[in-house]
Amino acid sequence: MSTLKGKILAGKVLVKPQAAEEKTSSGIIIPDSAKEKPLKGEVVLTGAAKKDEAMEVKAGDMVLYGKYSGTELNIDGEDYLLISQSDILYIA
Repeated sequence: MSTLKGKILAGKVLVKPQAAEEKTSSGIIIPDSAKEKPLKGEVVLTGAAKKDEAMEVKAGDMVLYGKYSGTELNIDGEDYLLISQSDILYIA
């Protein structure tokens, strides 16, 4: 991954979603049309803390987030998700 330039606004987190599952545990291949949107990803960048909310995640953390959270972005050919820290459900 190339170095990202820019600044994330306060309270926001840039996440690299994990790839969707290609196969089920029994070996059945899942077509693209049936793949679910991933709900887990790695934090790439974080903005500053808000006045009333401390920034609890840091770059490198694995997080779970809501199904319809954030905005999908494509930066330098890579897919990312820009979400609010409050949309993060769990830090692994």
